[in-house]
Amino acid sequence: MLRVSALYPHRDGARFDHDYYQKNHLDLVREKMGPHGLVRAEADRGLPGPDGGPPPFVAAAHLYFESADAFQKAFATAGEAVMADVPNYTDIEPQVQISEIAVDGG
Repeated sequence: MLRVSALYPHRDGARFDHDYYQKNHLDLVREKMGPHGLVRAEADRGLPGPDGGPPPFVAAAHLYFESADAFQKAFATAGEAVMADVPNYTDIEPQVQISEIAVDGG
C-alpha cells in the first residue's frame, strides 16, 4: 500500500480554508482519482501544541493507493484538475511525502 501525504506548513499570514478543503477539494480528489486507483483519502486539521503555539502543519491530506503504479496513473490522469483547485483553498505550497506503508496497524 502506498500513502501520498500533502503537508501544509504553518506560515504567519498564510491562507487555508479548511471548510473548502474538506467539503470541496477532497470530493474532487475522490471523484477524479477514485476511478484510477485511489483507495482512501483523509484530511487532518493541525491543532496547537502543548505550549499553545501554532501547529507545524495547518493541514494534511493522506491519499492511499494499492501501488506506486496506481498513484502514477491517477496523478497522470487527474493531477492537473486536482492541482488547479489548490488556489481555491490555500496559498501554501505543500510538502509532499510518498511512503510505502511498511506496517499496517489494522
